[in-house]
Amino acid sequence: MSHGPTRLARLRREVRVTALLALPLVLGQLSSMAMNFVDTLLAGHYGPITLAAIGVGSALWTVVILVCVGVLMAIPPTVSQLNGAQRRHEIAAVFRQAVWLASSLGVLLFVLMRFSASWLAPLGITEQARPEAEAFLRAITWGAPALPMYFCFRYFSEGIAWTKPTMVFGVGGLLLLLPLGYTLMFRFRMGAAGLGYAYALILWLQALCFLAYLRFSKRYADLELFARFDPPHWSAIRELLRIGVPMGVSIFMEGSLFVATALIIGTLGTVPVAAHQIAIIMASAFFMIPLGIAMATTVRIGHAVGAEDPSGVRWAAVAGYAITAVMQTVSAAVLVFGGRVLADWITSDVAVASLATTLMFYAAAFQYPDGLQALSNGALRGLKDTRIPMYVTVLAYWALGMPLGVWFGLHRGLGAPGLWLGLILGLSVAAVLLTWRFWRLARRIVPVT
Repeated sequence: MSHGPTRLARLRREVRVTALLALPLVLGQLSSMAMNFVDTLLAGHYGPITLAAIGVGSALWTVVILVCVGVLMAIPPTVSQLNGAQRRHEIAAVFRQAVWLASSLGVLLFVLMRFSASWLAPLGITEQARPEAEAFLRAITWGAPALPMYFCFRYFSEGIAWTKPTMVFGVGGLLLLLPLGYTLMFRFRMGAAGLGYAYALILWLQALCFLAYLRFSKRYADLELFARFDPPHWSAIRELLRIGVPMGVSIFMEGSLFVATALIIGTLGTVPVAAHQIAIIMASAFFMIPLGIAMATTVRIGHAVGAEDPSGVRWAAVAGYAITAVMQTVSAAVLVFGGRVLADWITSDVAVASLATTLMFYAAAFQYPDGLQALSNGALRGLKDTRIPMYVTVLAYWALGMPLGVWFGLHRGLGAPGLWLGLILGLSVAAVLLTWRFWRLARRIVPVT
């Protein structure tokens, strides 16, 4: 008998399960990303200088939080493997230590952000955008302690395969940002600082509401998360760091590539940096789709590893790759055929819109490698394989992508498009190496007899 129908049925089932798990994650990620889009939209209507300032300030804010958030991504595979192994009674202890880790990261993030405004001049950011960028950074700093706590609660819930809160709290933050940001920015004439304060307040609301949900929702009752107080245990925290620090470095390597590109473009003038901000916000919004699928794949693979189901590991990956391929095709088509419409929606400046449209063609070109590397990274996280991917990202993004981007953009005179070409090459190398790494490990997994 042919195995075709059986394999097809299995693929359909895996795609359905992964899609249902990923959909709230994608919507939650898109909501978070849409908050940046709202910032860009408000700033674009306030003026090109404010738009450039928000672009620079957001880039520095991102580069500081990338490692913090990446480290906390150790939580989903740790929790999902315990859940798959039917060891739910051990999950609460992991949660309490994760809270200690997040609290420490929040303090560190706050301290770093207090000094971030002083980095603008040495980085060569255009003097026109510098004052408002500094105001934005000083304001958003007050939300820094809340950010790691929110991601800690969110990643914990995702680890036990309950992803709807990510969507609910993400959408809630988005719905608050537009009226709050508009009021502080335009009515109180606070400019970029108003957006920073709006962000900070929303981060605290998200963290506190998620904490209350964990405390009172019956879905988590059997875990007894708040049954007792646990002091910090270095051995447990060290295990989270062992998994999380390489992930933090990997995410930092990728994210800082984009951030460094934004900062370099920031030295080219107001029009290039404003156009880059529009294009990158669109590309980043579309990236939330494969990222959400990758996060769901992490949980699915982690659960299969805990359940000692090698076949489940491989099928979860196949489903993730299949969904990602379809969605990246849609994203690329939107960027190619709708780029000018999107640019005109954000800004009325003809020069900025024209350059942003060109950059969105480059964004369309890296949809496939970006989605592939994101999914492969998520699959490897499910296996708790994080060290080698860290080396891969260092090589792909900083030994190849950034030098090539600088060469094309600055030395060959291509400007912002040349720097984006470096992004494409770096992402492509990472996609090939990470995908090869996952399937090499997946083939080594043999059924348990």
